[in-house]
Amino acid sequence: MDVLSRPLVDRTLPLLAEGYAWLPNRMRDASGSVVRTRIMGRPALALRGPEAVRFFYDERNVHRHRAIPEPILGTLFGHGAVHTLDGAAHRARKELFLPLLDPTAVAGLAERVSDAWDEAVPEWGRRGSIVLFDEAATVLTRGVHRWAGVPLDDAEAGAAARDMTAMVDGFASARPRHLRARRARGRQEERLARLVRDVRTGTVTAPAGSVLERVCAHTDVGGEPLDEKTAAVELLNVLRPTTALAWFVAFAAHALHRWPENRAPLAKGDVAFQTAFAHEVRRFYPFVPFLGGLAARDLFWRGAWVPEGGLVVLDVYGQNHDETLWGDPYAFRPRRFLERAVGRDEVIPQGGGDPATGHRCPGEGLTVGVLETLAAQLARMEYAVPDQNLAISLHRVPTLPHSGVVLTGVGRSAVP
Repeated sequence: MDVLSRPLVDRTLPLLAEGYAWLPNRMRDASGSVVRTRIMGRPALALRGPEAVRFFYDERNVHRHRAIPEPILGTLFGHGAVHTLDGAAHRARKELFLPLLDPTAVAGLAERVSDAWDEAVPEWGRRGSIVLFDEAATVLTRGVHRWAGVPLDDAEAGAAARDMTAMVDGFASARPRHLRARRARGRQEERLARLVRDVRTGTVTAPAGSVLERVCAHTDVGGEPLDEKTAAVELLNVLRPTTALAWFVAFAAHALHRWPENRAPLAKGDVAFQTAFAHEVRRFYPFVPFLGGLAARDLFWRGAWVPEGGLVVLDVYGQNHDETLWGDPYAFRPRRFLERAVGRDEVIPQGGGDPATGHRCPGEGLTVGVLETLAAQLARMEYAVPDQNLAISLHRVPTLPHSGVVLTGVGRSAVP
């Protein structure tokens, strides 16, 4: 039987069982950078590497429209979100997010989050112990709401943060995490749709130049404003990913505990090292396992084939741990980003391609800027790490240090 027509066995159950390791394991078994398989009943072509990234993000090859399963839309991205669009519709909606690429926007969000962190530290100290993941999520929620011009009482920030993290935590799971994620999205979409309605009727004034003002005024490719629900979805696609940086903050604390030699250059304000540390946290620790799209036509990649309408899967976790790219991929070594210029399509924790025109996350710069700031804040802070379970399971998606990183004796340090 020809290799191109050989029947494919569905591998959905092994994927769910193995989590982040599933696709890298299949790549290793295939001794290459491409795998043919079947996922959720569809033939699938899985690939990795910088050239594969460019192939995947070429809209002549791969479409995102209808590629994202409803359980992920209903929890993580939202129905009608920019992630589901292609072509002119995608470019028009992407205009809404392009200001997030501006360095001034990055600096503004980092400052707001840093202020919220400083406000929280004294309370953390009075409590004796904290779970860093939970507290970082609340800090990030407060900071991004202030920066985006979205009203939120400080007393409500904890509940909003729990909803934001629930959406991320439940997107790749079955009950009850998935049900919590759906309920959380429903609450937040309803809250933000009411806000959009209030801004448009003049009941609430959106700060000039804010994300809230832009979303309320944005028109899509046909010149029509976003309906209230879609506007709420896109507001959440700014607020939710920022709160999700709590995962990276917890990973940063994990890294500082395991490799404390990174603390001094972070605390002393070595800007280049702060950036390198942020990139290495995003590369080294597991967050997104892979990304998927639909083949726009019959596709061939390095001798492998998938028919039009089949799945094309980009191995994000595998590429970020590919020995041919990183040499020592399972060593946490921030200075690798200072030793050479890393290509845009080599490190892809938030996707690849051009964020201005393609599907790469336009908030990637915000992620790096905020993580730089909070990693330095963490390095300057006094605290102890008591005995706890800091294991990180590759079977759970998304994963996290098991304890959420418990800290005791939190206080401000004298380190400048």
